[in-house]
Amino acid sequence: MNIDELKNTWNEDIIDETPEISIEQKNKINLPLEKVRKNMRAEFWWVIAIFVFAFMVCSLCKPFKFQLYITVLVASMLIVTIFFFGKFFKLYNDISNTELKTYESLKDLVNQLNLNKQYYLSYYISFAPFIVCEMLIVLEFIPWPKPLGEVKIALILIGSVIGGLFLLFVCGRFWFYRYYGRYIKHIETLLKELKA
Repeated sequence: MNIDELKNTWNEDIIDETPEISIEQKNKINLPLEKVRKNMRAEFWWVIAIFVFAFMVCSLCKPFKFQLYITVLVASMLIVTIFFFGKFFKLYNDISNTELKTYESLKDLVNQLNLNKQYYLSYYISFAPFIVCEMLIVLEFIPWPKPLGEVKIALILIGSVIGGLFLLFVCGRFWFYRYYGRYIKHIETLLKELKA
């Protein structure tokens, strides 16, 4: 075999592995992608509104020590949120700038979406330590008719962590599926159709 035959064989193999995506298929893909982008924008603005409201509530808290603890807790939550939203913005930009011309580019996009599902669930579960801190602050500053015993305090903390983790995980999965997961499944279905 000479060099020209090898080049032709190589080019034929590449073309066979990365089929082009038709305009009709691009339109089917762009609809769920636009819904994902729209939901990401809406979620971003909701999170900003929630943190503005939280800081406003913190400014009204008394006494000063309670206000300081709550403000530091909300600021810590904001730092975690900024970290994870940095990952979400990267995906948002990738979705906005994606060139869906081949099967491989669509497959890469689906992998990015699934990776961000893991980030999303990690984001919700990362709030578990904040639940512990909130419970500690509540136990410290809420006046109780009778002082709580050590066993009762331990049970409240352990119960709140277990219940909070379960609730965060379930809410995170539900929220993700409702706003992103069903569109990702639609894109995965289109990917399987293209492969066939």
